[in-house]
This record gives sequence, C-alpha cells and structure tokens, in this order.
Amino acid sequence: MKSKLRNLSIVSLTALLIISINGCKKTFLEPQPYTRYSAEQLQSKKGIEGILVGAYGMLDGQGIAGASGWMVGATNWVYGDVVSDDAYKGTDAGDQPQMTEIELWSSQAANTYFYYKWLSIYDGVARTNDVIKFTGLIKELTDAEKKDYIAQARFLRGHFHFEAKRMWNKVPYITDSSTKYNNNSDIWPMIEADFKFAYDNLTPTQPLVGKANKWAAGAYLAKVLMYEKKFAEAKALYDVIIPQGVTSNGKPYDLQPEYWKNFDVSFENTAEAVFSQQTQASGIVTGSAETSYELAYPYGGDFGCCGFFQPSQNLVNAFKVTTGGLPFLDDSYNNVNVKNDEGNTSGDPYTNDNLIPLDPRLDWTVGRRGIPFYDWGPHPGRNWIRDQAYAGPFSPKKHVYKSSDVGGLTNSNNHRQTAKNYNIIRFADVLLMAAEAEIEAGSLVKAQEYINRVRMRAMNASGFVQGAPANYQISLYTTLLADQATARKAVRFERRLELAMEGHRFFDLVRWGVADQVLNAYLIKEKERRSYKKSSGGFIKGKNEYYPIPNRVIEIAKVAGNTLAQNPQY
Repeated sequence: MKSKLRNLSIVSLTALLIISINGCKKTFLEPQPYTRYSAEQLQSKKGIEGILVGAYGMLDGQGIAGASGWMVGATNWVYGDVVSDDAYKGTDAGDQPQMTEIELWSSQAANTYFYYKWLSIYDGVARTNDVIKFTGLIKELTDAEKKDYIAQARFLRGHFHFEAKRMWNKVPYITDSSTKYNNNSDIWPMIEADFKFAYDNLTPTQPLVGKANKWAAGAYLAKVLMYEKKFAEAKALYDVIIPQGVTSNGKPYDLQPEYWKNFDVSFENTAEAVFSQQTQASGIVTGSAETSYELAYPYGGDFGCCGFFQPSQNLVNAFKVTTGGLPFLDDSYNNVNVKNDEGNTSGDPYTNDNLIPLDPRLDWTVGRRGIPFYDWGPHPGRNWIRDQAYAGPFSPKKHVYKSSDVGGLTNSNNHRQTAKNYNIIRFADVLLMAAEAEIEAGSLVKAQEYINRVRMRAMNASGFVQGAPANYQISLYTTLLADQATARKAVRFERRLELAMEGHRFFDLVRWGVADQVLNAYLIKEKERRSYKKSSGGFIKGKNEYYPIPNRVIEIAKVAGNTLAQNPQY
C-alpha cells in the first residue's frame, strides 16, 4: 500500500518533510526552511523528529494532492455530523453534490471524498511506520528516546486506523513490514495493541504540548474498548484516567470552568484538552492552519463564504428542557420548533419572544438570529445564510473565529483558515464515555455522577451567552436514574448536547446500534422541513453504517496484487 498510495521512501521524504515540518504549531515545533535531506540526515535525531512531525501533520489530512480540507480533516464534520441528525449540508442545492450524496445516505464508491479521506489516513499510517522503521537505525538515540518515538508513532498509527475502521469497517491494518494486505480481518485487536503499547510506554508529560502522552493514549485506548463493547475493561481504565490523568503539559484533567472556552483559541491546551490537532495561521508557511472548516462559515459578513454545515432544526429543538431544567429524553422535543426567523429577510422585523426554557449550550453551538455571535454582534439572520429554504436559518458557531481573532489568529489571505485547535478528545468526552461504561458494567450512581459533572459546568452562569434574549435553564439529575435503559437515554442525550457539531454524532449512533431507528425517524420529520430530503430513500440498516470503500483504492490494490472487498450492498 505504501508504494501505491504514497511512496514514503527516502527520496519522497524530502517533499514530505517540507510539508510536514509546518503541520503542528505553537510549542510543538517551530517551522524551519528545510530543503533536501540525505539518507544520513534522515537517520539522525533531527531527521526522526521531522518524520514524526510529518506524522502528526497528517492529523488534518493536509498534503494530499487534489484533496480539500473538508474531505480529509480530523474534524469529520461531513462524515460525523452532516450525515447525522445534527446538521444539514447547508449552502444551496447545487454546491458540492458529492456531499449531498453523503447527507442523504446515497453514497457511491466513486465519490472522491472517500478516496481522498482514505489516502490521507493511510498516508498518515505510512508516516508512522517510517518513524518506527527509522528509529531503530539511529545510533545517537538513547533507549528511552527510541521507546518514546516508537510509542508516539504507534499512538498515531492507532489513531489513523481507528479513523479508517469507523469510516469503512472492513479495512487493512498496515505495519512497517506489510507487503501484502487485505481487509478480511477485524483490525480492532491491532488498534487496541497500538494504544496499549503507547499507554504502557509514553511518559505522563511531554516537553512539547502537541505530542501525545501516556494519559492521551489511555483515553484513546478506553475509547477503542467502548467501540468494541468491552465495557468492563474500559471502566477499569477510566477509573484510573479520570482521577490521575494529566495533559501533555502537566495539567490535571478537568473541565474548563466555562463551556465556551473549549472553542476559543485563547484557551487551548488547557486541562480539558486530552488530545488536540495543533494548528496555527499567522506568520507561517501555508499548510499549518485549520482548513477543514473552510466551507463551513456563515455566508456573509467578514466570512464571505460559504454557508455549509448548518445546524438542523432537530438539533436546535434538542436543546429544549423541561420546567425542571432537564432534557426531554423522548422524541417529544422535536414536535414543535424553537422559534426562528425562517422566511424573513434580515430587514424584516423579528423578535425572539418565545422564550421557552433552553439548555445554555445551544447558543455556543448554534448561531440564531438576535443572539450575540461572539464579538460580531447579534446574528443577523438571512444575511448570513445562503439559501434559507434549502439549508435552514441557523449557522454553526463552535469553530468560527471571533472578530478579534482576525489577523493574528487567522490566515491573512483567507480568514476561514484559522489557528483554532481541534480537540480530537476532550475531557467531557472522556467523562461521558466513562458514564456509558458505568451504565453497562458498573454503577448507575457513578454514571449519574459523571453526567452531572458535565452538566454542572454547563450550569455556570458566567459561561452563558451574555445579553442573549433567551431563557436558559439547566439542572442536575437529582433523582437516581431509574434503570439501565433510562440511564442510556440520559448519557446518549448528554453526548449529543455537549459534543454537538464536533464530529461525533453519526459514529455514536452507529456504535450504539441505533442509527437506522434514529435517522429514519429524523427523516420523516425533515421531509416536511426540507423538500430535498424527499429524494432520500432512507437509512438502510446493514449498509449505511459504513461508507463504500473507494473503487479507485480497490483498483490500486488489485494492480499491486492485493485484494480489498467492497462493503455490503455497495
């Protein structure tokens, strides 16, 4: 696969390092003007560090010729949110039709999104394998340094294979010694082994904040165990990680005091950032800014483009709460819409006077008319929406830059390329995964404690959108969750609210085994709201849980004498 998808020989590493040395930001590595490398230079401590940075640089998928950031980024907003009930593709009907395929569960194996995503993932795998291979050849490294480089590489190799596994399920596992490959085997055990090695061999802290540490590896290993439904093993890990874990820069794991700080560039690499894709945008070589969201900004104003990735009405409705400040755990939340300005222009009078109780996290997740949108002022409604009838009246918010970020924290040539990190795992995700593990293999009391810890942070009034015409109400679960079924509903709903628009939703629905039920129920109502949804044939159980393996990849494998079988029903 290395020779066909991306040849990472000594020769090609010359180009690789030019790109990858700029792939991580801030304290991770300062960009340097590398040009050509000899084999001797690569087989040095400086060389292996550059190759490792190249592997970290592939977290955002950049470096694949022809690929756009939204096709390959770790943010997964197309593959994890647009395909779910959380978001519409947005913009208008004619733009990016291959994304519409994905949204409507009618994906084709010829869709280039999947091809580029596959290439970016396995390019990352190949780079990690080069780290492992070259580390053993470098005499100047101490045994401790060799162990650290290999453990970091195996952590990243686990990440890339994890991404492939949950995208396509039937995927090959590639090591530095792989010459032939197929996708006939379940690769979960190999992914698990990579993270276990990293957990056992990485140090608790790192000198550079962007590098993975022991506790990030433990959190990722526990996440893999949750996907495998090994709940007791995951619980045992969470029992250690939650009280003892620290970030790579030594901060004990904890939630940010205010929810919004997770999405503000000024509060990155703090206690909640378990493992983050590091980015920067100012004063650097093109290639290190966050570009995967480049289409996913409000359509007007300073943003200019492009109106994709708009929150669904269903998601907005999910933030309704009862008079007691708790979520509606049944489908009744979606019966009546939260008031919006659809059908109005920005010049039409509009008052948000239907002040029903809402979870305050809504207005850090969704931009809606009349509500302050960071320091840009109130969201203006239609002027920030390309096609309201097609895509709805709401804008995404979490990844969007502030007015005060422009210049120093955005690419001066394109403000939609920003210095915002993407949290691949944040501590709230860990707590809610741990709550799931407790529900399945432990204690409902402990599960409720973890859920309430997340909700307690959301209750912090200093973290509400200030000056919003909104009735924010949120409370804790004070009565013990009645039974396992109720507890499952509570933690699953909490994950949706807490992690909305962060790329998790679809993968959660699939691993819970409820994607067909939830998404087909969603479609029924959405056909009344968005006419283009009527063309969808619905979510097909046994097919749409995974994407089609790109036909070009299957052909590449065949030429090399390898076999990749297509996923069912594609």
